[in-house]
Amino acid sequence: MARVLLINGGSEGHINPTLGVVQELIRRGEEVVYFVAEQFRDRVEPTGAEVITFDSGKFLEAFLAGGRNFWARVGGLLRTADIVIPSVLEQTKGKRFDYIIHDSMFGCGRLLAQILDLPAINSCTSFAFQQNSFDSLRDHLSRHFPADVNERAQQEFQQLVSNVQAKYNVQVGSAYEVFCNPAPLTIVYTSKRFQPDGESFDESYKFVGPSIAPRSHGQFDFSHVDTDNLIYISLGTVFNQAVDFYKLCFEAFANTKYTVILSVGRQTHIAKLGDIPANFIVRNYVPQLEVLQHAKLFITHGGMNSTSEGLYYGVPLIVLPQSADQPIVARRVAEIGAGIHLNQEGLTAGDLREAAERVLKDASIRKVCVEIGDSFRAAGGYHRAVEEIFEYKRSVGITK
Repeated sequence: MARVLLINGGSEGHINPTLGVVQELIRRGEEVVYFVAEQFRDRVEPTGAEVITFDSGKFLEAFLAGGRNFWARVGGLLRTADIVIPSVLEQTKGKRFDYIIHDSMFGCGRLLAQILDLPAINSCTSFAFQQNSFDSLRDHLSRHFPADVNERAQQEFQQLVSNVQAKYNVQVGSAYEVFCNPAPLTIVYTSKRFQPDGESFDESYKFVGPSIAPRSHGQFDFSHVDTDNLIYISLGTVFNQAVDFYKLCFEAFANTKYTVILSVGRQTHIAKLGDIPANFIVRNYVPQLEVLQHAKLFITHGGMNSTSEGLYYGVPLIVLPQSADQPIVARRVAEIGAGIHLNQEGLTAGDLREAAERVLKDASIRKVCVEIGDSFRAAGGYHRAVEEIFEYKRSVGITK
């Protein structure tokens, strides 16, 4: 069968949805070479893919070098070209590929598709952007900075465009192309129902729903857990050093009828949390998919993966966004009535408890969550993603 190069410069949230896809591609005979940060090697190798890696420290240094405004962040993706492109070309020297799958937001995928002259597929692990919605986001974010700062950053971006085009003999195009890596086929890991303006996308966007594959992380013992009033709290795997917030959760739900499972991440020392209320189960890690099948409420940071997993199982949400695309996800959850968007700044224990009780009592929220979950399952997941990839292969004449 065909040989696939998969480029993913992103974080866990960008990698996890691709794992089921890669496993299914390999099961159906494809050979996959996966380019990813070294720290994710152990996560990707069990899929059966050949893993090649890059230095994520240098990648992040390049990405963040330009500053924090919109143009600097888009330019940061171009700055990573000197980390990503030579590394890929060196490690794949002498190998031939039939097509490339690249992440929508990282890894210079669109540029590598040009350099290697390969049919390209875009892997979009958050909400998809079309040119008009991207331009609106650009204008919104640019308003947070003075005009002269934006103008200088835009000029620096144009200089980066010129440098990359000259060095690698590629066409860079607009900021939208740099940031979103559009391709003839885009796999989006959500449903049209959850995607903002989902019906406005053309047929090159395939909304396959969350790619939820079985995980081998052990099981959670629910034999002594009251699941009738179970609240699950997690701020994910990155933004999880939040001792003050965890203590706020203790204050909000101690001595209530609720059983609370709190996942604090591997970087938080549980001993630093002090006395843990009797109705709390606190762990550095829990098998999230298993816990969500029992939870009645999920208090989350709003990462796309966690949000999708909660909704997949029809669990109402309270979203406290931390960074990245999480504010957009939080607004969408509130907009469709699947939960509540809270700001962590200034939040009190009383606020959190009141919000939880309001969500738990609201049957309309639960109904929306079940409907979204149904739309996710109907979209097909990683099996549908691979079907679309194979259909695209046929359309471009790849017969392997």
